[in-house]
Amino acid sequence: MSTTADLVTALKKELKAAQMTYADLAKSLGMAESSVKRMLAKGDMPLSRIDAICRALKMDFAELARRVADAQPLLKELTLEQERAVVADKKLLLVAICILSQWTLEQVTANYRLTEAEGIKALAQLDRIGIIELRPMNRYRLKLAKTFRWRPHGPVMNFFREHVVLDYYKGGFDKPGEGLLLVHGSVSRATAPTFFERIQRLAQDFAQQHQADQRLAEKDREGYTLLLGMRSWEFEAFTRLRR
Repeated sequence: MSTTADLVTALKKELKAAQMTYADLAKSLGMAESSVKRMLAKGDMPLSRIDAICRALKMDFAELARRVADAQPLLKELTLEQERAVVADKKLLLVAICILSQWTLEQVTANYRLTEAEGIKALAQLDRIGIIELRPMNRYRLKLAKTFRWRPHGPVMNFFREHVVLDYYKGGFDKPGEGLLLVHGSVSRATAPTFFERIQRLAQDFAQQHQADQRLAEKDREGYTLLLGMRSWEFEAFTRLRR
């Protein structure tokens, strides 16, 4: 969420870009130049004053807020509190997973038994949690980075371990475009991280292809889940047989 200080910082940049002096701004606001300088230096002022400065710059306050929001760093990970809020409501978790794939509200309600009101409520909750920035017409901006990951031992991954993993692996992995590979080997500790970097690149490629294929008709697309992992591990039953 944008703070007043962020908005004031953006206003200073807009003033510079518009080549408007403090004297010009003070005249437009009906204030003393010294008061304007002090107000901007402090970085804190009522939103009504920010709106007045926007009008002086002939720009819309909402546009300024959007620019500031778009400039905010994207999240690579949520806090424990944010993840707990997501898994506390299964419908909210469903919508969260859908928006990670950039689904629209219309797509969510068309594919799942959610009413439009329930979908809007979920989007509002995700906005409050900080995962999206809700925009007019129920559109949104995702506030998560491309490298976003659920916390390894956080509420969401624990939920998936408990409720989802067995459901995923009970499939045959034998349909077109499906497959399950289990590869075991012993490599140097220095080499192992490079393999995980390749896995991360593959995940990013998959996400980018998802974005690119959204222009295709829905009949030409199929939902897939790519589950990637790599860890130092041995089957417990085998470990018990070690000398």
